[in-house]
Amino acid sequence: MRNPLHHLASFFRPERKSLAAPDAGLLALFGAATPTAAGVSVGPGSALSVPAVSCAVRAISEAVATLDVKVVRSAGGTATEVPEHPVAVLLKDRVNDWTPAAEFIRDLVAAALVSDQGGLAWVNRVGGRPVEVIAYDAARLTAQRHEDGTGAYRYTLNGREEPAANVIHLRSSFGRSPVSLARESIGLSVVLERHAAKLFSSDARPAGLVSFKDRLQPQAIMNAATAFVTMLESGKTKGTAFLDGGAEYHQLVLSSVDSQFIELTAFQILQIARAFRVPPQMLYDLSRATWSNGEQMGREFLTYTLEPWLRALEGALRLALFSPEEYPTHRVHFERDDLTRADLGERATAYSTLISSRVISANEAREWEGLPPYEGGDAFANPNTGSNQAGAAAPQVDGGRPADGGA
Repeated sequence: MRNPLHHLASFFRPERKSLAAPDAGLLALFGAATPTAAGVSVGPGSALSVPAVSCAVRAISEAVATLDVKVVRSAGGTATEVPEHPVAVLLKDRVNDWTPAAEFIRDLVAAALVSDQGGLAWVNRVGGRPVEVIAYDAARLTAQRHEDGTGAYRYTLNGREEPAANVIHLRSSFGRSPVSLARESIGLSVVLERHAAKLFSSDARPAGLVSFKDRLQPQAIMNAATAFVTMLESGKTKGTAFLDGGAEYHQLVLSSVDSQFIELTAFQILQIARAFRVPPQMLYDLSRATWSNGEQMGREFLTYTLEPWLRALEGALRLALFSPEEYPTHRVHFERDDLTRADLGERATAYSTLISSRVISANEAREWEGLPPYEGGDAFANPNTGSNQAGAAAPQVDGGRPADGGA
């Protein structure tokens, strides 16, 4: 449970910031963020309004949150899971009274993807043991690089400085989030969507125009316009329009820029995919996906997108959740098997081959699938030959001795 004295004291130590040297938080608060070349400001909120960005953030953060988490202790070259460790209990169940562990991990990774400050959470300890983890609002829990140039961070919670050992800090590469690094591409995507909304909304552009050789009075123009619109709305879609007074009708067509709108939008999706290092198919851009490369791009998502974030997350959790005595031997591990395992048909073929060649036993294969063992399943036998069936005599070698070396 939380320490009430800590929270009470923190509210009486307000943080003071100068408007003469505003940080990113103050700039965002007053809407003073520098606009992109496209003329729009891009921040975490506006970036997530772009479907490609929100899809990339969800693809990474939700995939990480679905993995099983373990606490592993290494001793003598052997790694052993420690399910009863307090850190394992927090990360498997709930990190506090109102936040499930999967939701906490998802939001921590998502914050690092959209914010330069990264994903931050405070660790509450009782008697030196972590009892809960709280992901405070970005305005209350802040991180700022130390002035000594070491790369260390100074953390502030509700205006009071917190030791680094009490803060989980997940940072992106270069100290900047993908949203910040790709703000120009995201800004252009925002402008393209606004353009599409205006282009296809009612009265965004006229279907055509009527020109007159002679100058007309305003009332004459209104009368001609009324007559023309009445003819078009009469329901006779194949009728012929008659114009007098030297009038000429010109149908408006899309310009070359408008006609390439789909190509421009598709290119921006690729740019955003590059910024997040996500295969385009993960953003549901299937224009380049085929049966042959779809599986390969899925493997690249695991190797080049998720794995770096998983390593960084494991390191951030290890730094903040284990005591100095536990740190050399304990670590947090996310189980990757659920993401790397093949489909059922491919697994069945592989198991059958390994069992037939006596590399593994049937019970070992069942254990990998989460199934209980059965009697006799520990034998290394080929089920495809009669001599290896249950109850069959052991195969003989020269001299009449059993092949397994028995009496």
